[in-house]
Amino acid sequence: MAAPKSSKSKAPVETGPAPFDRDEELFAYRNMLLIRRFEEKAGQMYGMGLIGGFCHLYIGQEAVVVGMQMAMKQGDQFITSYRDHGHMLAAGMEAKGVMAELTGRRGGYSKGKGGSMHMFSIEKAFYGGHGIVGAQVPLGTGLAFANKYKKNGLVSVAFFGDGAANQGQVYESFNMAELWKLPVIYVIENNRYAMGTAVTRSSSQTDFSKRGVSFGIPGEQVDGMDVRAVREASARAFEYARSGQGPYILEMMTYRYRGHSMSDPAKYRSKEEVQKMRNEHDPIEQVRARLLASGLATEDELKVVDAEVRAVVQESADFAQTDPEPDVSELWTDIVR
Repeated sequence: MAAPKSSKSKAPVETGPAPFDRDEELFAYRNMLLIRRFEEKAGQMYGMGLIGGFCHLYIGQEAVVVGMQMAMKQGDQFITSYRDHGHMLAAGMEAKGVMAELTGRRGGYSKGKGGSMHMFSIEKAFYGGHGIVGAQVPLGTGLAFANKYKKNGLVSVAFFGDGAANQGQVYESFNMAELWKLPVIYVIENNRYAMGTAVTRSSSQTDFSKRGVSFGIPGEQVDGMDVRAVREASARAFEYARSGQGPYILEMMTYRYRGHSMSDPAKYRSKEEVQKMRNEHDPIEQVRARLLASGLATEDELKVVDAEVRAVVQESADFAQTDPEPDVSELWTDIVR
């Protein structure tokens, strides 16, 4: 006879993302910290006049791209907008090459001719930052078309923001991607304010994960401030797209601490709102707190990581100020005529 079932209620099962082990936590911590320190240094150098043109910082959104990279397979492509420094660093592109491009030097990833918004690395399957709002979405869809044509099993990822989500070319891409069942993941980095207008004032449907409903594209909202949640949702999306079922939408609920660009004072939100996000939801501090609370790392170990990251960033800044500028003959190279 089977034992009688207990009448006691069971303890609630904890929901949420699966925990990381020590190596995963430290990997996420180091990579997010590298992006944070790099962007802080880039902001300083911009203020000193060492970086020209536009410069859009990724501070606060680090968990999105690091979590996505943790779920990607070797060879999977990705493409994004002009807020692109973090995406490059997360992919393993060298900080020296990224910073040198920001200052217009030969050692930059686009030979000093692309600047902050236009860098590429075919080696890392990074197909660029793009200055036109939403332009990367059809390009990322085209990468997915090529993958399906070649039957190589790869998935492309197109990152764009909540502002770009209202662009017409985004929906043309959705339609074709679902029609042809293309292996593409659309990552909407919803940092709430686009260029400076709250989503509640610019979008009739503020749940961007539902933007693909009329096309039959599944989507989900993700806590983009928790790298574990990002990695977990990304793994589901990659499995779906890689299995031939077509495109998938991930709306990453995130937040940028700085203005839209370096010229934006961000007066459309309160300082208290920004500080509340920093205090309660910072992606890096969440990992740090978990590492210390669980005993997976000590304060001294994390100080070593921080020192190593700062050294990498300082080396990139020094290189970016001493590397020669491109020769004038470079004006005529890498141009389609």
